Amino acid sequence: MTGPGAAAPAAPRQLSPNLALNELVERRRAAGDSLVHLGFGEARLPAFAPLTARLAAGAHRNAYGPVAGAAPVREAVAGYFARRRMPTDSGQVVVGPGSKPLLTALQFAVPGDVLVPRPCWNSYAPQVRLAGKQAFGVPIPAECGGVPEPDALRRTLHAARAAGHDPRIVVLTLPDNPTGTLAPPRLVREVCAVAEEEDLLVVSDEIYRDTVHDPATALLGPAEVAPGRTVVTTGLSKSLAIGGWRIGAVRFPAGSLGERIRAEVLSVASDMWSALAGPMQEVAEYAFGEPSEIRRHLAACARLHGAVARAVHRAAVGASARCRPPTAGFYVYPDFEPVRGELAARGVTDSGSLQLHLLDRYGVAVLAGHHLGDSHGALRFKAATSMLYGDTREQQEAALDAADPLRLPHVGAVLTRIEEAFRGLSSRSAGEAA
Repeated sequence: MTGPGAAAPAAPRQLSPNLALNELVERRRAAGDSLVHLGFGEARLPAFAPLTARLAAGAHRNAYGPVAGAAPVREAVAGYFARRRMPTDSGQVVVGPGSKPLLTALQFAVPGDVLVPRPCWNSYAPQVRLAGKQAFGVPIPAECGGVPEPDALRRTLHAARAAGHDPRIVVLTLPDNPTGTLAPPRLVREVCAVAEEEDLLVVSDEIYRDTVHDPATALLGPAEVAPGRTVVTTGLSKSLAIGGWRIGAVRFPAGSLGERIRAEVLSVASDMWSALAGPMQEVAEYAFGEPSEIRRHLAACARLHGAVARAVHRAAVGASARCRPPTAGFYVYPDFEPVRGELAARGVTDSGSLQLHLLDRYGVAVLAGHHLGDSHGALRFKAATSMLYGDTREQQEAALDAADPLRLPHVGAVLTRIEEAFRGLSSRSAGEAA
């Protein structure tokens, strides 16, 4: 339809910014550029040998199978949640090709607009929009990311309702992407109290739960506080470094609400992906069962993530940035506001120009904060530290096995490049030299 009164054409959809950046880095590397890749949240480690053995053992499973997943894998996932203080029946579980499509299916299955932390993972808001709904960003507390600040959550919720919107869902990320932090139990309880008062469904994205750096760290999940209104998603992409295998799981609350949501998600899944691939169910049943070798491997990966993330955090703070100390996952989220003057002298005035400056001037790829719902004018970005373990399988395994991975030459060299780049952002002489 054209002519007067015709609706304006919708803006063309674009690739998710982190995936687009990853493809750009790969193209430039193929062209010969030497780049440090901090822009993609992949645990760049070899697949654990027992997992590849299970994948091979499941290769004969070439039938579709049940949409929710076969009973043995759902029982394994139920046990996984139960060991994390969330008693679960296998009938509360659905497995799928990654937590990402499961989160998307939830947006189609559950009506209502959505409240998300600001900043947050860059796919939450697009998933909401795909479902024809609206996402409202709520600032995070000073000490951590992944959860909205409770008072700001109330204000945003009431303002949205007053404007005629219908928020019914709040998304939490425990631990958090992009800040690499974990909300303390006090904040989880406060946010859950708001959810109870305002009748919100809580969606708790816990795909980084098994990457907490210190196993003594207290982690309280929303399903422990508000079990009747919390949906929990997880997966194996981050903790076991098999993102390309696409294995995710979701736990629905017990009772009629959970049963209704699960039925709707299965309806969406039946038309979107049919079932998790049989060989991946073989892997998932084994991994979620958590035999001793898996538990040891998870602990080793978490130690490595913590050591390197803390090193990048030190580099950011040493360059005058404000940055929350990472406690889980493999991200840091520095804020270079303290050196805005130095950066402005080089034409760097917002997160987009900061991302470009780091890439073009220093060969360091990061993801600008505005892609994560943050203010475009802020000088913040996400740095994913899990791509720094080496370019070969041998280097990556050496990093995983090392008592001190920072002393390995290939890890130390890339950390030195990052330190130099970050120092360059705060150095007047670097700007004059450029």
